[in-house]
Amino acid sequence: MEKKYFALSSSENNKMVRIIQVVFGFVCFAVAGFWLYFNIRAMKTDKTLWITIIFLAGFGFYQIWTGLGKAARFIEISMEKIRIKKTILLPPVILSFENIQKIEIYPLNLIFFLKSQKKMFLRFGTTYQDTNEQIKDEIILFAEKNSINAEFVEEKI
Repeated sequence: MEKKYFALSSSENNKMVRIIQVVFGFVCFAVAGFWLYFNIRAMKTDKTLWITIIFLAGFGFYQIWTGLGKAARFIEISMEKIRIKKTILLPPVILSFENIQKIEIYPLNLIFFLKSQKKMFLRFGTTYQDTNEQIKDEIILFAEKNSINAEFVEEKI
């Protein structure tokens, strides 16, 4: 079984878009720096100006992080492990088949029960139903090949 990679969000892999994101991020940092300089030099400071500076710096960081490809959310399934990156800031979590006790598959999420008595949740979006079904199919194959109990659970409304 080769590695199967599934994006958990829509992401542009176009090189030009990524370059524009990085440039726009640096522009946001430059504007935030200008406002910071202006705010420090002004005798009377305003809270809204500080909020603007923090927002511009945070948005600039996000644009640069996304443009560098660090914000991609994904699940990667291979023969002996599953790599899941759920958030844009944290590194991916690696689940090896030895550490997984059971997998519950719900219509819009997965729950991995680990042997260390911890649970790991993976929530799907409702936009990409085809991708969700492909991920579920690969999880079932992964569980069968590694003798892991995987069960479908229907949610009742």
